[in-house]
Amino acid sequence: MGIISYFNKRVKLFTIWDIKLCQLTAMLVMIILIKLIPQIITLNIWWYVILLILAAIRPMHVMFFKK
Repeated sequence: MGIISYFNKRVKLFTIWDIKLCQLTAMLVMIILIKLIPQIITLNIWWYVILLILAAIRPMHVMFFKK
């Protein structure tokens, strides 16, 4: 069994609360990174927009187009 299939089986055990707690954890990690490296905030807004679009491509494809 590969590592991807192992984690796919484990993720299927998550409830909505577990998923939301993972999202909260990711947000808190980002807040810590911003506190440690304040230069991140001074980047141009377009860098954030590009990263947002790149990060959203796969989930949106899976949500709307994958059969």
